[in-house]
Amino acid sequence: MSLIAQFLSRKFKVPIILFLLFEGIIAGPEVLGIINPMLFGDGLTAIVSFSVAIIVFDGGLHIDLKSIRTIQKTALKLTTIGVLITFIGATAVTYLLLDLPIELAALFGGLVAATGPTVITPLVRNIHVSHKISKILEIEGVLNDAASVIIAAFMFEWIVSQLSGFEAVAFILQRLLIGLVIGSLSGELLKRALSSGSVVTDQTARLVTLTLVLAAYVTSELLGNESGILAVAVFGIMIGTSKIPHKEALKEFKSDLVLVMLSLIFILLAAMLRFQNILNLGWNGILVVVLLMVLVRPAAVFISTISSRLKVQEKAFISFIGPRGVVPASIATYFALRLDALDIAGGDTLVGLVFLTVIITVILTGTMAKSVANLLGVIPMEILIIGGGEVGKILAERFEKRGENVLVVDNSEEKCSRLLKQGIRAVHGDAEDINVLKAAGIEKAKYVVATTDQDNTNLLVSQIAKSKFGLKEEQIVARVNSMENLHAFWDLGIRSMSPQMTTALVLDNMVGRSSMFSLCEVGEEGEILEARVTNPKIVGKAIKELSLPENSLLLMIRRDEKSHIANGNFVLEYDDLVTVIGEGDSAKEVADILHR
Repeated sequence: MSLIAQFLSRKFKVPIILFLLFEGIIAGPEVLGIINPMLFGDGLTAIVSFSVAIIVFDGGLHIDLKSIRTIQKTALKLTTIGVLITFIGATAVTYLLLDLPIELAALFGGLVAATGPTVITPLVRNIHVSHKISKILEIEGVLNDAASVIIAAFMFEWIVSQLSGFEAVAFILQRLLIGLVIGSLSGELLKRALSSGSVVTDQTARLVTLTLVLAAYVTSELLGNESGILAVAVFGIMIGTSKIPHKEALKEFKSDLVLVMLSLIFILLAAMLRFQNILNLGWNGILVVVLLMVLVRPAAVFISTISSRLKVQEKAFISFIGPRGVVPASIATYFALRLDALDIAGGDTLVGLVFLTVIITVILTGTMAKSVANLLGVIPMEILIIGGGEVGKILAERFEKRGENVLVVDNSEEKCSRLLKQGIRAVHGDAEDINVLKAAGIEKAKYVVATTDQDNTNLLVSQIAKSKFGLKEEQIVARVNSMENLHAFWDLGIRSMSPQMTTALVLDNMVGRSSMFSLCEVGEEGEILEARVTNPKIVGKAIKELSLPENSLLLMIRRDEKSHIANGNFVLEYDDLVTVIGEGDSAKEVADILHR
């Protein structure tokens, strides 16, 4: 069943859990009756719990806090302020529309306060949104799972134990402290174990890590129920941020294991779904989920990110990506079983509402995410820069400012650290090594720019990009430090430039042509860029008819291999390539108008 789901996921490019859910429902007692999860008895809870622990740890393992310093505050606010707003909003909507007891509405609010990392991580990687957005969503997904589980556990204890004010505060603080301490201790223990020398192999590292993950989860749960998710999340992030041996082997192993765990628990949980539980909710149940998506989630995101540098389009995309996944589904099932055992009504309603939320949010997010990303313009180019010197650094800063996904490769650890402090992704290694280039993501790069001060390195990397990874001539750009080597690059069809020749040409034009100084000044604070005309409202209009931002100018139009000087009477056609110059963000605003 898992293989079928993987095939369908690749074919239709939507999250695999969408198909796992349908397979579980079809195989369950409600349809074919092939799978009956209740036969597992108490073992079902253990299977789901351990699977969730491994999945959350894997999510944390792919987060390196050192390389995402510029977005840490935003992600932290989403996992604190955002979770609280979602909890309050979901509780209010559920209480008002479904007329449930406030305690049960609050329990549901706590469960759906988390987004699902099991859905988000493959989703953002599949559609290649900007690195900044993808990491914010991934961190949020890992950490708010832990936050929502603690809130839901608190609400459950409130229902069954009627906690007082002091006991309530103590309950939450205790779970937070236990999760943080156990997670941190486990991280330190694993770092020491894996750094103990050549005795540890990749296979040993995998076994030790898996054992410690399960031990951390069980220990944390024994000390304070529902604190285990936070413990393994902290554990994973500590290892993801650390430089330890066998880290890549761990990532590869955990990714494969996570796929198995996902397949197992989603099919089992979906098989437990009863159609009557969802039908009993009626149209109001669907309305609750819709309001969670179009009202509660956007409110949580926009309020949490008021002081961030995120653009409106980026906030809107993050608002749309709010699928619920395995954690609320599994915890809801667990709580429902306990409520039934305690003879407290509401367990079936809780499970039906949570599963309805999971199904609707996963389907809509999985099928529409790419279209929404394209509409909002949050899918940037992947640009790989070779060399983190001054040229590479300035170029990376400019690409980052443009909103592109940039990664720099350099053999100097000091230069990489400097770039990371600025929030620019960097990989330390020899760019002439194919494995280093693969680790840097050359296989999905749209452009490779070689900027080192060594012509041999720039030439070799350009050749590797062209011959080994299939990049076309227009996708490779190289810096040539010695003018004598220019023809070597040109003969191989590599687009290249010489700093000496370019400087001489610019200075030549500046002497006696003062307007060239203005062009350079704009290049410092503004931009010169190209934009393709795809906006139907622009096609067929003369340039003088356009309402363009101040401090912007159209310089040239490229059409059918011919270049035309832009003038007021020139009529734009579809697919024209327009060169724009502008101060500040005005050039980008023009590009957005032409490209909308």
